[in-house]
Amino acid sequence: MQRSNTNSQLQEKVKQAMQEIERGCVEFIGRDYIESLITRFYEKGEEFIVKAGFDPTAPDLHLGHSVLLHKLATFQKYGGRVKFLIGDFTATIGDPSGKSETRKPLSFEEVAQNAKTYEDQVFKILDRAKTDICFNREWLSHLTSVAIMQLTAQYSVARMMERDDFEKRFKENQPISIVEFMYPLLQGYDSVVLQCDIELGGNDQKFNLLVGRALQRAYNCGKEQSVMTMPLLEGLDGVHKMSKSLRNYIGVTESPNDMYAKILSINDTLMWRYYELMSAKSLAEIAQLKQEVSTEKIHPKAAKELLAFEITQRFHNREAALQAQEAFRAVFSNKEIPKDIITKEIKKGEWVCKVLVELGFVPSTSQARRDIKAGALNINQEKQTDENFHFLQEGTFIIKLGKRKFAKILVVHD
Repeated sequence: MQRSNTNSQLQEKVKQAMQEIERGCVEFIGRDYIESLITRFYEKGEEFIVKAGFDPTAPDLHLGHSVLLHKLATFQKYGGRVKFLIGDFTATIGDPSGKSETRKPLSFEEVAQNAKTYEDQVFKILDRAKTDICFNREWLSHLTSVAIMQLTAQYSVARMMERDDFEKRFKENQPISIVEFMYPLLQGYDSVVLQCDIELGGNDQKFNLLVGRALQRAYNCGKEQSVMTMPLLEGLDGVHKMSKSLRNYIGVTESPNDMYAKILSINDTLMWRYYELMSAKSLAEIAQLKQEVSTEKIHPKAAKELLAFEITQRFHNREAALQAQEAFRAVFSNKEIPKDIITKEIKKGEWVCKVLVELGFVPSTSQARRDIKAGALNINQEKQTDENFHFLQEGTFIIKLGKRKFAKILVVHD
Protein backbone atom coordinates (compact mmCIF):
# COMPACT_ATOMS: atom_id res chain seq x y z
CA MET A 1 0.00 0.00 0.00
CA GLN A 2 2.85 2.38 0.88
CA ARG A 3 4.51 1.76 -2.50
CA SER A 4 1.20 2.37 -4.28
CA ASN A 5 0.79 5.69 -2.50
CA THR A 6 4.36 6.67 -3.35
CA ASN A 7 3.81 5.87 -7.04
CA SER A 8 0.59 7.88 -7.05
CA GLN A 9 2.38 10.87 -5.52
CA LEU A 10 5.16 10.59 -8.09
CA GLN A 11 2.69 10.42 -10.96
CA GLU A 12 0.86 13.47 -9.63
CA LYS A 13 4.11 15.44 -9.35
CA VAL A 14 5.10 14.54 -12.91
CA LYS A 15 1.61 15.39 -14.16
CA GLN A 16 1.72 18.84 -12.57
CA ALA A 17 5.22 19.46 -13.93
CA MET A 18 4.13 18.51 -17.44
CA GLN A 19 1.15 20.85 -17.24
CA GLU A 20 3.44 23.75 -16.44
CA ILE A 21 5.94 22.75 -19.12
CA GLU A 22 3.29 22.41 -21.83
CA ARG A 23 1.69 25.72 -20.90
CA GLY A 24 1.51 28.02 -23.92
CA CYS A 25 3.57 25.83 -26.25
CA VAL A 26 2.66 25.47 -29.93
CA GLU A 27 4.03 22.00 -30.61
CA PHE A 28 5.62 19.25 -28.55
CA ILE A 29 7.69 16.53 -30.25
CA GLY A 30 9.00 13.77 -27.99
CA ARG A 31 6.70 14.36 -25.05
CA ASP A 32 7.18 10.87 -23.61
CA TYR A 33 10.94 11.38 -23.43
CA ILE A 34 10.52 14.61 -21.48
CA GLU A 35 8.11 12.93 -19.09
CA SER A 36 10.67 10.17 -18.48
CA LEU A 37 13.38 12.77 -17.77
CA ILE A 38 11.22 14.50 -15.17
CA THR A 39 10.32 11.16 -13.62
CA ARG A 40 14.02 10.32 -13.26
CA PHE A 41 14.63 13.73 -11.70
CA TYR A 42 12.02 13.07 -9.02
CA GLU A 43 13.21 9.50 -8.47
CA LYS A 44 16.98 9.93 -8.62
CA GLY A 45 17.68 13.66 -8.79
CA GLU A 46 19.15 13.32 -12.29
CA GLU A 47 19.46 16.53 -14.32
CA PHE A 48 18.86 16.76 -18.08
CA ILE A 49 20.03 19.26 -20.68
CA VAL A 50 17.71 21.91 -22.12
CA LYS A 51 19.01 24.20 -24.83
CA ALA A 52 17.78 27.41 -26.45
CA GLY A 53 19.84 29.41 -28.89
CA PHE A 54 19.84 33.17 -29.33
CA ASP A 55 21.65 34.93 -32.13
CA PRO A 56 22.89 38.28 -30.77
CA THR A 57 21.65 40.38 -33.69
CA ALA A 58 20.82 43.32 -31.39
CA PRO A 59 22.32 44.39 -28.05
CA ASP A 60 19.21 43.95 -25.93
CA LEU A 61 16.54 41.33 -25.39
CA HIS A 62 12.84 42.18 -25.35
CA LEU A 63 9.80 40.49 -23.80
CA GLY A 64 9.34 38.43 -26.96
CA HIS A 65 12.66 36.74 -26.23
CA SER A 66 11.66 36.27 -22.61
CA VAL A 67 8.92 33.80 -23.60
CA LEU A 68 11.64 31.21 -24.18
CA LEU A 69 13.50 32.31 -21.06
CA HIS A 70 10.43 31.77 -18.91
CA LYS A 71 9.98 28.29 -20.34
CA LEU A 72 13.64 27.51 -19.66
CA ALA A 73 13.14 28.67 -16.08
CA THR A 74 10.18 26.30 -15.78
CA PHE A 75 12.36 23.39 -16.88
CA GLN A 76 14.93 24.38 -14.25
CA LYS A 77 12.31 23.75 -11.56
CA TYR A 78 12.00 20.12 -12.69
CA GLY A 79 15.60 19.08 -13.28
CA GLY A 80 16.59 21.01 -16.38
CA ARG A 81 20.19 22.17 -16.76
CA VAL A 82 19.94 25.07 -19.20
CA LYS A 83 22.44 25.59 -21.98
CA PHE A 84 21.84 29.20 -22.94
CA LEU A 85 23.52 29.22 -26.32
CA ILE A 86 24.66 32.51 -27.78
CA GLY A 87 25.10 31.99 -31.52
CA ASP A 88 28.12 34.20 -31.92
CA PHE A 89 29.21 32.08 -34.91
CA THR A 90 25.86 31.42 -36.60
CA ALA A 91 24.87 35.10 -36.30
CA THR A 92 27.66 35.88 -38.74
CA ILE A 93 25.93 33.68 -41.35
CA GLY A 94 22.37 34.96 -41.27
CA ASP A 95 19.22 32.87 -40.89
CA PRO A 96 16.10 34.04 -42.76
CA SER A 97 13.63 31.85 -40.81
CA GLY A 98 10.13 33.10 -41.53
CA LYS A 99 11.43 35.88 -43.76
CA SER A 100 11.41 36.31 -47.50
CA GLU A 101 15.05 37.20 -47.86
CA THR A 102 18.46 36.52 -46.39
CA ARG A 103 19.13 38.17 -43.07
CA LYS A 104 22.12 40.48 -43.16
CA PRO A 105 25.13 38.73 -41.58
CA LEU A 106 26.89 40.54 -38.74
CA SER A 107 30.59 40.97 -38.18
CA PHE A 108 32.26 39.17 -35.28
CA GLU A 109 32.83 42.57 -33.67
CA GLU A 110 29.11 43.46 -33.80
CA VAL A 111 28.13 40.03 -32.50
CA ALA A 112 30.63 40.17 -29.61
CA GLN A 113 29.39 43.59 -28.55
CA ASN A 114 25.74 42.47 -28.59
CA ALA A 115 26.48 39.20 -26.79
CA LYS A 116 28.04 41.00 -23.81
CA THR A 117 24.68 42.38 -22.73
CA TYR A 118 22.85 39.03 -23.02
CA GLU A 119 24.67 37.36 -20.13
CA ASP A 120 23.44 39.92 -17.58
CA GLN A 121 19.92 40.12 -18.97
CA VAL A 122 19.06 36.40 -18.93
CA PHE A 123 19.67 36.04 -15.19
CA LYS A 124 16.73 38.31 -14.50
CA ILE A 125 14.72 35.14 -15.23
CA LEU A 126 17.02 32.11 -15.20
CA ASP A 127 18.64 30.50 -12.16
CA ARG A 128 22.35 31.28 -12.51
CA ALA A 129 23.32 28.11 -10.60
CA LYS A 130 21.45 25.95 -13.14
CA THR A 131 22.56 27.77 -16.29
CA ASP A 132 25.58 27.46 -18.55
CA ILE A 133 26.25 30.29 -20.99
CA CYS A 134 27.69 28.80 -24.18
CA PHE A 135 29.08 30.33 -27.36
CA ASN A 136 28.96 28.18 -30.49
CA ARG A 137 32.02 29.86 -31.94
CA GLU A 138 34.01 27.76 -29.46
CA TRP A 139 33.42 24.61 -31.53
CA LEU A 140 32.06 25.73 -34.90
CA SER A 141 35.06 27.93 -35.69
CA HIS A 142 37.33 24.88 -35.24
CA LEU A 143 35.52 22.54 -37.63
CA THR A 144 37.92 21.30 -40.29
CA SER A 145 36.97 21.21 -43.96
CA VAL A 146 36.63 17.42 -43.64
CA ALA A 147 34.27 17.79 -40.67
CA ILE A 148 32.17 20.33 -42.56
CA MET A 149 31.91 18.02 -45.56
CA GLN A 150 30.83 15.19 -43.24
CA LEU A 151 28.22 17.49 -41.73
CA THR A 152 26.77 18.48 -45.11
CA ALA A 153 26.54 14.79 -46.05
CA GLN A 154 24.00 14.22 -43.27
CA TYR A 155 21.19 16.16 -44.97
CA SER A 156 19.92 16.25 -48.55
CA VAL A 157 18.97 19.29 -50.60
CA ALA A 158 15.47 17.84 -50.98
CA ARG A 159 15.07 17.72 -47.19
CA MET A 160 16.45 21.23 -46.86
CA MET A 161 13.89 22.52 -49.37
CA GLU A 162 11.12 21.30 -47.09
CA ARG A 163 11.68 24.39 -44.99
CA ASP A 164 8.79 26.75 -45.76
CA ASP A 165 10.77 29.91 -46.40
CA PHE A 166 13.26 28.14 -48.66
CA GLU A 167 10.48 26.52 -50.65
CA LYS A 168 8.64 29.82 -51.05
CA ARG A 169 11.74 31.73 -52.16
CA PHE A 170 12.67 28.98 -54.62
CA LYS A 171 9.22 29.12 -56.24
CA GLU A 172 9.44 32.91 -56.46
CA ASN A 173 12.93 32.72 -58.02
CA GLN A 174 14.46 34.59 -55.09
CA PRO A 175 18.11 33.82 -54.32
CA ILE A 176 19.06 31.27 -51.67
CA SER A 177 22.75 31.09 -50.90
CA ILE A 178 24.45 27.77 -50.13
CA VAL A 179 25.64 29.21 -46.85
CA GLU A 180 22.00 29.52 -45.74
CA PHE A 181 21.68 25.75 -46.00
CA MET A 182 24.53 25.58 -43.51
CA TYR A 183 22.64 27.50 -40.83
CA PRO A 184 20.22 24.70 -39.76
CA LEU A 185 23.07 22.17 -40.00
CA LEU A 186 25.28 24.22 -37.69
CA GLN A 187 22.40 24.83 -35.28
CA GLY A 188 21.73 21.11 -35.26
CA TYR A 189 25.42 20.39 -34.71
CA ASP A 190 25.22 22.55 -31.57
CA SER A 191 22.81 19.94 -30.17
CA VAL A 192 25.31 17.19 -30.97
CA VAL A 193 28.12 18.99 -29.14
CA LEU A 194 25.99 19.93 -26.13
CA GLN A 195 24.31 16.49 -25.91
CA CYS A 196 20.91 18.14 -25.60
CA ASP A 197 17.86 16.30 -24.32
CA ILE A 198 15.45 19.10 -25.19
CA GLU A 199 15.64 22.14 -27.46
CA LEU A 200 13.29 25.11 -27.36
CA GLY A 201 12.62 27.65 -30.06
CA GLY A 202 10.01 29.89 -31.63
CA ASN A 203 7.49 28.19 -33.89
CA ASP A 204 9.35 29.63 -36.90
CA GLN A 205 12.37 27.52 -35.85
CA LYS A 206 10.70 24.09 -36.00
CA PHE A 207 12.65 22.92 -39.05
CA ASN A 208 16.01 23.86 -37.53
CA LEU A 209 15.15 22.15 -34.23
CA LEU A 210 14.24 18.93 -36.02
CA VAL A 211 17.57 18.99 -37.84
CA GLY A 212 19.17 18.72 -34.41
CA ARG A 213 17.25 15.47 -33.79
CA ALA A 214 18.40 14.08 -37.14
CA LEU A 215 22.04 14.98 -36.53
CA GLN A 216 22.03 13.43 -33.07
CA ARG A 217 20.96 10.17 -34.73
CA ALA A 218 23.58 10.53 -37.46
CA TYR A 219 26.36 11.17 -34.95
CA ASN A 220 25.24 8.31 -32.65
CA CYS A 221 24.65 10.51 -29.62
CA GLY A 222 22.52 7.88 -27.95
CA LYS A 223 19.61 10.30 -27.69
CA GLU A 224 17.25 12.33 -29.85
CA GLN A 225 16.34 15.68 -28.41
CA SER A 226 12.71 16.45 -27.80
CA VAL A 227 11.54 19.67 -29.44
CA MET A 228 9.23 22.30 -28.06
CA THR A 229 8.14 25.33 -30.06
CA MET A 230 6.75 28.46 -28.45
CA PRO A 231 4.60 31.15 -30.05
CA LEU A 232 6.04 34.43 -31.27
CA LEU A 233 4.72 37.05 -28.87
CA GLU A 234 2.75 39.85 -30.47
CA GLY A 235 4.07 43.33 -29.85
CA LEU A 236 2.34 46.48 -28.65
CA ASP A 237 0.36 46.75 -31.89
CA GLY A 238 -1.31 43.41 -31.12
CA VAL A 239 -0.73 42.22 -34.69
CA HIS A 240 2.92 41.68 -35.59
CA LYS A 241 5.46 39.75 -33.56
CA MET A 242 7.43 41.84 -31.11
CA SER A 243 10.33 43.38 -32.98
CA LYS A 244 12.68 46.30 -32.57
CA SER A 245 12.53 47.03 -36.29
CA LEU A 246 8.74 47.42 -36.01
CA ARG A 247 9.09 49.60 -32.89
CA ASN A 248 6.42 47.53 -31.10
CA TYR A 249 8.66 46.01 -28.44
CA ILE A 250 9.20 46.21 -24.69
CA GLY A 251 12.90 45.87 -23.90
CA VAL A 252 13.96 44.00 -20.76
CA THR A 253 16.39 46.83 -19.97
CA GLU A 254 13.86 49.62 -20.37
CA SER A 255 13.23 51.91 -17.42
CA PRO A 256 10.60 50.74 -14.91
CA ASN A 257 8.33 53.64 -15.89
CA ASP A 258 8.47 52.85 -19.61
CA MET A 259 8.07 49.11 -19.07
CA TYR A 260 5.07 49.55 -16.79
CA ALA A 261 3.38 52.06 -19.09
CA LYS A 262 3.97 50.02 -22.24
CA ILE A 263 2.45 46.88 -20.72
CA LEU A 264 -0.62 48.88 -19.73
CA SER A 265 -0.93 50.06 -23.35
CA ILE A 266 -1.59 46.56 -24.78
CA ASN A 267 -5.18 45.69 -25.60
CA ASP A 268 -7.37 43.70 -23.22
CA THR A 269 -7.36 40.57 -25.39
CA LEU A 270 -3.58 40.47 -25.77
CA MET A 271 -3.22 40.87 -22.01
CA TRP A 272 -4.25 37.25 -21.45
CA ARG A 273 -1.64 35.97 -23.90
CA TYR A 274 1.01 37.88 -21.96
CA TYR A 275 -0.33 36.35 -18.74
CA GLU A 276 -0.12 32.82 -20.14
CA LEU A 277 3.36 33.17 -21.57
CA MET A 278 5.08 35.33 -18.94
CA SER A 279 3.22 35.46 -15.65
CA ALA A 280 4.28 33.39 -12.66
CA LYS A 281 0.61 32.90 -11.80
CA SER A 282 -0.71 29.37 -12.28
CA LEU A 283 -3.13 28.58 -15.08
CA ALA A 284 -5.86 28.17 -12.45
CA GLU A 285 -5.12 31.63 -11.02
CA ILE A 286 -5.18 33.18 -14.49
CA ALA A 287 -8.47 31.45 -15.30
CA GLN A 288 -9.96 32.79 -12.05
CA LEU A 289 -8.76 36.33 -12.83
CA LYS A 290 -10.15 36.10 -16.35
CA GLN A 291 -13.48 34.94 -14.98
CA GLU A 292 -13.60 37.89 -12.57
CA VAL A 293 -12.92 40.30 -15.43
CA SER A 294 -15.60 38.73 -17.65
CA THR A 295 -18.18 38.97 -14.82
CA GLU A 296 -17.10 42.59 -14.18
CA LYS A 297 -15.94 41.87 -10.63
CA ILE A 298 -12.57 43.30 -11.70
CA HIS A 299 -11.99 45.97 -14.34
CA PRO A 300 -9.67 44.89 -17.21
CA LYS A 301 -7.38 47.80 -16.37
CA ALA A 302 -6.92 46.45 -12.83
CA ALA A 303 -5.94 43.04 -14.21
CA LYS A 304 -3.52 44.73 -16.57
CA GLU A 305 -2.00 46.71 -13.73
CA LEU A 306 -1.31 43.44 -11.89
CA LEU A 307 0.50 42.13 -14.96
CA ALA A 308 2.46 45.35 -15.46
CA PHE A 309 3.53 45.35 -11.83
CA GLU A 310 4.58 41.68 -11.89
CA ILE A 311 6.72 42.00 -15.01
CA THR A 312 8.26 45.33 -14.00
CA GLN A 313 9.16 43.91 -10.59
CA ARG A 314 10.75 40.85 -12.23
CA PHE A 315 13.09 42.86 -14.44
CA HIS A 316 13.80 45.54 -11.83
CA ASN A 317 12.59 45.22 -8.23
CA ARG A 318 9.52 45.78 -6.09
CA GLU A 319 10.43 49.35 -5.15
CA ALA A 320 10.98 50.32 -8.78
CA ALA A 321 7.67 48.72 -9.75
CA LEU A 322 5.84 50.65 -7.01
CA GLN A 323 7.42 53.92 -8.16
CA ALA A 324 6.48 53.16 -11.78
CA GLN A 325 2.92 52.43 -10.71
CA GLU A 326 2.69 55.70 -8.77
CA ALA A 327 4.23 57.69 -11.64
CA PHE A 328 1.80 56.18 -14.14
CA ARG A 329 -1.22 56.90 -11.99
CA ALA A 330 -0.04 60.45 -11.37
CA VAL A 331 0.42 61.18 -15.06
CA PHE A 332 -2.42 59.27 -16.66
CA SER A 333 -5.05 59.02 -13.96
CA ASN A 334 -4.59 62.44 -12.39
CA LYS A 335 -3.58 64.23 -15.63
CA GLU A 336 -0.30 65.39 -14.08
CA ILE A 337 2.96 66.05 -15.89
CA PRO A 338 5.83 63.63 -15.10
CA LYS A 339 8.46 64.89 -12.66
CA ASP A 340 11.37 63.63 -14.78
CA ILE A 341 10.17 65.26 -18.01
CA ILE A 342 12.68 65.89 -20.81
CA THR A 343 13.56 69.56 -21.22
CA LYS A 344 14.79 70.97 -24.51
CA GLU A 345 15.68 74.53 -25.51
CA ILE A 346 14.92 75.51 -29.11
CA LYS A 347 15.05 78.67 -31.16
CA LYS A 348 11.94 80.60 -32.05
CA GLY A 349 10.43 79.45 -35.33
CA GLU A 350 11.43 75.76 -35.10
CA TRP A 351 9.19 73.28 -36.93
CA VAL A 352 7.38 70.90 -34.59
CA CYS A 353 8.15 67.79 -36.69
CA LYS A 354 11.87 68.56 -36.53
CA VAL A 355 11.62 69.01 -32.75
CA LEU A 356 9.89 65.64 -32.33
CA VAL A 357 12.72 63.94 -34.25
CA GLU A 358 15.39 65.69 -32.16
CA LEU A 359 13.63 64.56 -28.97
CA GLY A 360 13.79 60.97 -30.21
CA PHE A 361 10.00 60.67 -30.11
CA VAL A 362 9.83 59.66 -33.79
CA PRO A 363 12.42 58.33 -36.25
CA SER A 364 11.62 60.83 -39.04
CA THR A 365 9.67 63.98 -39.86
CA SER A 366 7.40 61.92 -42.12
CA GLN A 367 6.44 59.77 -39.12
CA ALA A 368 5.90 62.96 -37.10
CA ARG A 369 3.53 64.22 -39.79
CA ARG A 370 1.55 60.98 -39.66
CA ASP A 371 1.31 61.05 -35.86
CA ILE A 372 0.17 64.67 -35.85
CA LYS A 373 -2.46 64.00 -38.52
CA ALA A 374 -3.69 61.09 -36.42
CA GLY A 375 -4.24 63.44 -33.46
CA ALA A 376 -1.44 62.06 -31.29
CA LEU A 377 0.15 65.45 -30.45
CA ASN A 378 -0.89 67.76 -27.63
CA ILE A 379 0.74 71.12 -26.89
CA ASN A 380 -0.09 72.65 -23.51
CA GLN A 381 -2.91 70.08 -23.14
CA GLU A 382 -4.53 71.07 -26.45
CA LYS A 383 -4.59 68.78 -29.47
CA GLN A 384 -2.43 70.02 -32.34
CA THR A 385 -3.23 68.59 -35.79
CA ASP A 386 -1.33 71.11 -37.91
CA GLU A 387 1.72 69.29 -39.21
CA ASN A 388 3.20 72.63 -40.29
CA PHE A 389 3.06 74.13 -36.80
CA HIS A 390 6.08 76.24 -35.84
CA PHE A 391 6.95 77.55 -32.39
CA LEU A 392 6.58 81.27 -33.17
CA GLN A 393 6.21 82.51 -29.60
CA GLU A 394 8.80 82.55 -26.86
CA GLY A 395 7.99 80.72 -23.64
CA THR A 396 7.49 77.26 -22.19
CA PHE A 397 5.46 74.57 -23.93
CA ILE A 398 4.55 71.10 -22.63
CA ILE A 399 4.20 68.68 -25.51
CA LYS A 400 2.80 65.17 -25.33
CA LEU A 401 3.00 62.62 -28.13
CA GLY A 402 0.80 59.58 -27.76
CA LYS A 403 0.17 58.38 -24.22
CA ARG A 404 3.65 58.32 -22.73
CA LYS A 405 6.02 60.79 -24.41
CA PHE A 406 6.33 64.15 -22.66
CA ALA A 407 8.76 67.03 -23.07
CA LYS A 408 9.12 70.61 -21.90
CA ILE A 409 10.11 72.95 -24.72
CA LEU A 410 11.78 76.26 -23.90
CA VAL A 411 11.46 78.60 -26.90
CA VAL A 412 14.07 81.35 -26.88
CA HIS A 413 14.73 84.28 -29.20
CA ASP A 414 16.98 83.47 -32.14
